[in-house]
Amino acid sequence: MNSINIIPQPLHIELKSGVFCLTPETEIIVSENTHSLGESLAQRLRPATGFQMSIKQLEQESQTNKCIVLQMDSQKQALGEEGYELSVTADQILVTARAAAGVFYGCQTLLQLFPADIERQEVVQQANWTIPQLEIEDIPRFSWRGMHLDVCRHFMPTEFVKKYLDLLARYKMNVFHWHLTDDQGWRIEIKGYPELTEIAAWRSKNGARDGGFYTRADIEEVVAYARERFVTIVPEIEMPGHAVAALAAYPELSCNGGQFEVETLWGIFDDVFCAGNDKTFEFLQDVLAQVIEMFPGQYLHVGGDECPKNRWKACPKCQARIRAEGLKDEEELQSWFIKRIETFLSSRNRRLIGWDEILEGGLPPRALVMSWRGMEGGIEAARLGYEVVMCPQSHCYFDHYQSENYAQEPEAIKAVAVPLEKVYEFEPMPAGLTVEECRRVLGAQGNLWTEYIKTPEHAEYMLLPRLCAIAEVVWSEKRQRDLEHFLTRLNAHYPRFDALKVKYRHDQ
Repeated sequence: MNSINIIPQPLHIELKSGVFCLTPETEIIVSENTHSLGESLAQRLRPATGFQMSIKQLEQESQTNKCIVLQMDSQKQALGEEGYELSVTADQILVTARAAAGVFYGCQTLLQLFPADIERQEVVQQANWTIPQLEIEDIPRFSWRGMHLDVCRHFMPTEFVKKYLDLLARYKMNVFHWHLTDDQGWRIEIKGYPELTEIAAWRSKNGARDGGFYTRADIEEVVAYARERFVTIVPEIEMPGHAVAALAAYPELSCNGGQFEVETLWGIFDDVFCAGNDKTFEFLQDVLAQVIEMFPGQYLHVGGDECPKNRWKACPKCQARIRAEGLKDEEELQSWFIKRIETFLSSRNRRLIGWDEILEGGLPPRALVMSWRGMEGGIEAARLGYEVVMCPQSHCYFDHYQSENYAQEPEAIKAVAVPLEKVYEFEPMPAGLTVEECRRVLGAQGNLWTEYIKTPEHAEYMLLPRLCAIAEVVWSEKRQRDLEHFLTRLNAHYPRFDALKVKYRHDQ
C-alpha cells in the first residue's frame, strides 16, 4: 500500500502483485456513452508519454493486450452517480461506473497511480509508465464537495479560472462557488446595464486603475469547461449588502441616491440595495434572469451576509415597506427581501443559497444555508428542515495564513491561522443530529477570499495543498482519515504540482 498515494483516499483498495505497463500500443476502448471521457483521458496521457493513445469503440476492440476500457453499467446501482470501480491487471485497466461522473473520477484515480511526470506537458524521455495491479471500489461520502473563489477583491483572468477548475476536478471536487459581485467590483456582463462593466468593474486607488470582468462568451467558455470536468458552478450575486460597486453604477438603487465609488478598502459598508424601492427588484430580477441563462446549475447564491441596517432605518421607502408588509423591524425586512428573491428564483426552477445570516428572520423552505460563522448556523438550519453546506471559517477559510509564522508567509488574514492539519481534522457532520437531519448536511467547501491575494500565483499558493485536505474530508469516510497517512501520500503530490507548474506551500 505504500506505493499507492491516492488523494482523496478511496473506500476500498486491494493491492496485488505485478504491474500494468503503458506502451505506445496501448489503446483506450470506449462505448458510445464514454467516448468523450476516453478523449479526455487520452488528452491527459498523450503529452508526457508521446503515445498516440488511439480510441476505439468496444465493438471495434482489437486483439491488443494492453488497453484501458471505460464502461458504464446501469446495474451498478450501489455506486450511485459518482462512484466507480477500477481494476488493473497485467493486460488491462478497466474503469466501470453507473454514470459518466463515476467514470471520470475513476480516471482521476488512475492518473494518480502513474508517476508524477504524467502531468507534464512535454514528452518525458525514458520514462517507465507502470502502475500496480489492484482493485478499487470508491464512492464519495458527500454530494457537495466545493471550493469557492472570490474574483471581486482581485480579478482573476479566465485562463486562471479554468486552471482552478482543473485542480478541483483532479481531486474530485464537484462544486465551484464563483463569487462574482461585491463592494470592490462587479465581474459579470449583464445586457441592458452597461455601467456594470464600464463603472462597477473598475476601481482607482492612488491613480492606478484595477479590475476587469467576464464577458458572456467568457462565462460560456468557463461553464463548458466545468461541465466537461463534472463541476457545477454556483454563481454568487451579493444582496442586499456588499452592493457598493453596483450602486456606483446605478446610485438610484440606494436608499439615499448619493454618488458612490467602487470600494478600494475591505470591510462592511453601510450603503446597500434599497429594500423599499421597486426598481431595486426590477434590476435584481433582470440580473438574475440573465445569470440563470448563463449558468445551468440548479443553485444560485445571493450572499445575504453582513448587511448593515443603518440606511434602511433612515430611509422613508424602506420604512414604508416595513409598514406595508406588516414587518416588525429591519431584520424582518431583510428576510422579506430574501423571500421575494427566492420566489423569483423558484419561478425559474432555481434554488437560493445564502450565507448563514439568511436564517435571521425566517427562510423560505427550499433555501439552502451555507454555514460560515461556525457550525451553529448549519446545525440550526438542519434542525429547521433546511439543507446545509458547512464551511466554518475556523477550518475552511483558505485566505487565512497557513501557519502562525506570519513573517515567513505572504500577507493573509490574521484572524486565526488555518494550517493544513486543521483543514484535515475538520468534520462536516455535527454530532447530535438525527438521521433525517444528517441527510440535510450535503457536504462542505473551502472558501478563498482575495482581499490580500492579488495574483493567480498567490491564489494557487493559498489553495495548495489545503485543497487536498478538504477534498479528502468531503470524499473519504471519516473512519478512513489518518493525518500521518495523508501527509505521507501528500508528499507524492508535490512533484505533481511541480509538473503542473502551480505554486504551493510545502512545509519542509
